[in-house]
Amino acid sequence: MGTSPDVRVRRIYEPPEPDDGARVLVDRLWPRGVSKDRAALDEWCKDVAPSPELRRWYDHDPDRFDEFRRRYEDELTDPERAERLRHLRDLAGDGPLTLLTATRAADISEAAVLADLLRSP
Repeated sequence: MGTSPDVRVRRIYEPPEPDDGARVLVDRLWPRGVSKDRAALDEWCKDVAPSPELRRWYDHDPDRFDEFRRRYEDELTDPERAERLRHLRDLAGDGPLTLLTATRAADISEAAVLADLLRSP
């Protein structure tokens, strides 16, 4: 069968790379200090982001990441979020996809959860 999609997670504050492919911001809020030009985005997919309540509860606490992942994956079954996730899956099927987030700990962010989901069959 085919290989898993090329999905990357990067901070939006890092400069774009030539091999980023489609660049999609997956945060609900626009990142501070980043102009639309500098972001070099293809899309801002804020509707796939965790709910404000979940984001506040999680607060990027590494000890809560596993529970955050479980709750966030549950939120992604909501029809609107599920549609946005399907859209990201379509983008990933077309070539490299870079999910962007403003958080300092991108490896324990919603972008990391989404990337894992998009890479799995």
